[in-house]
Amino acid sequence: MSFSFLARCCETARSPFSLLGSVRTATKRAGGTVRNHGGSPGKRLGLKKFSDQYVIPGNIIVRQRGTQFHPGQNVRIGRDHTIYATTPGFVRFYKQKWLRGDRKFIGVVLHRGEKLPRDETSLGRSRFFGLVDLNAFAKSGPSSQTSA
Repeated sequence: MSFSFLARCCETARSPFSLLGSVRTATKRAGGTVRNHGGSPGKRLGLKKFSDQYVIPGNIIVRQRGTQFHPGQNVRIGRDHTIYATTPGFVRFYKQKWLRGDRKFIGVVLHRGEKLPRDETSLGRSRFFGLVDLNAFAKSGPSSQTSA
């Protein structure tokens, strides 16, 4: 009897869990915490129209935060720094000296072959009045109206 009692005491001394009962171990590791969460969707910033692409008034050319691009001829800048076209034409990108560096500008030219910045002394002012050419309309207008 004393031998079985002695054997049982030695067995409990070998295994630390026998005195405490069953001990649960982790089945998953600790995950930790996330700092930035990645919770906000993208803002879809960037170029929407590229060089030599045709635009109509109101077309957005660039969505940006701050002024990476500055407005040139025939474009305007919105209050969120969006640059949009004010006349129909073709998009042009160009750089100009500004203080100690260069500035990137975006403009719209009326004809495909023109370049910006425009030399107004030799070429004259670029004029767009938003008027319809009635001669071109009279030539193509009645034939399309009668067929409809």
